[in-house]
Amino acid sequence: MLDERQALFPPLPPLSRRGFVTATAVTAGYTLAAGPVCAQTIVQTDAQGLTAGDIKIPVTGGEMGGYRAKPASGSGHPTVIVCQEIFGIHEYIKDTCRRLAKQGYLAVAPDYYFRQGNPAGLSDMQAVMAIVNKKPDAELVSDLDAATRWATTTDGGNAQKLGVTGFCRGGRATWMYAAHNPNLKAAVAWYGPLAGQGNEVMPKFPVDLASEMKCPVLGLYGAADQGIPVDTVKRMEEAGGIRDLPGRATRLPCRLPSELSGGRGQGRLEPHARLVQEVRRGLTPAQARGLVRPPRKHARRG
Repeated sequence: MLDERQALFPPLPPLSRRGFVTATAVTAGYTLAAGPVCAQTIVQTDAQGLTAGDIKIPVTGGEMGGYRAKPASGSGHPTVIVCQEIFGIHEYIKDTCRRLAKQGYLAVAPDYYFRQGNPAGLSDMQAVMAIVNKKPDAELVSDLDAATRWATTTDGGNAQKLGVTGFCRGGRATWMYAAHNPNLKAAVAWYGPLAGQGNEVMPKFPVDLASEMKCPVLGLYGAADQGIPVDTVKRMEEAGGIRDLPGRATRLPCRLPSELSGGRGQGRLEPHARLVQEVRRGLTPAQARGLVRPPRKHARRG
């Protein structure tokens, strides 16, 4: 059965190491979460002008690690919680935080699998899944609440301008948190499973909570993604429909952008600009238009 793990490894034409490095350089700024090693080679955003580094967040039973980046000057920055996939807080997740910080946001990536184990550096996918599949949803949203509290109190983020984003399993976490936290103003889920068989750890999936979303959610999914069937995306659209949310524009809770639908192995690629655009739309609506250029078409692989 297809699952999110297969979405991490889309079919690609054979590439030499040089060809792979060239291709990832051309597509810098895109999410290609083909694993923690590949993810670390894609982008390198410096920390100049930022306050960035590892952090500790108080949670029930101790402390949760994480990574935070924000502008070095000023205060009250709009806050974005960044949800990892299944590989820990590796360099790509940290880089995403720095890129958001370069745009004026306080970005926090909590290491919420710490109670179950440390998936960072593991090469055995079964071992990785054994860790992440033990994370209860109730504990997950509690940890995300703790990250939000830390960011908006201890670290001075703006609690009135709060967003969340995440990749793969973190995309699912984004949907779940959007159904949980009424203070969210924007959410962007970069793929991630929408439907599945509930159990004691994960009793519901996003499609089951479509009517409970507390903010507009932009779901980035691709027709070429073999791990997350398009029919589940359509189910999400049908379950949520177009809803009026108090004080916010009417939005589709899930979208299938046309630029994600074409090209071999390119179903999950999406410009970082789309994330920033959506966050700005939710957190700073008066400034949202015209600040971000439209996303480019995918670069050809060679």
